[in-house]
Amino acid sequence: MCQHQPPCPSADAVDRDAARVVASFPEQGWSLLCNGVITFEDTGELLPDGRMIAPQRGPAVHALA
Repeated sequence: MCQHQPPCPSADAVDRDAARVVASFPEQGWSLLCNGVITFEDTGELLPDGRMIAPQRGPAVHALA
């Protein structure tokens, strides 16, 4: 259970990424949030129940030119 004030958003909340980082492994490309969500540097996520959220990528930079 989150001990932060105000409490971090739950893993099911739309703003789940706003939870605080409790462990960071930038050399491996991921961080563990207070709500149990694992976020990856490619913007993908792994939820505590095992569901995967695909990376949220925009158009390629060269496509914008």
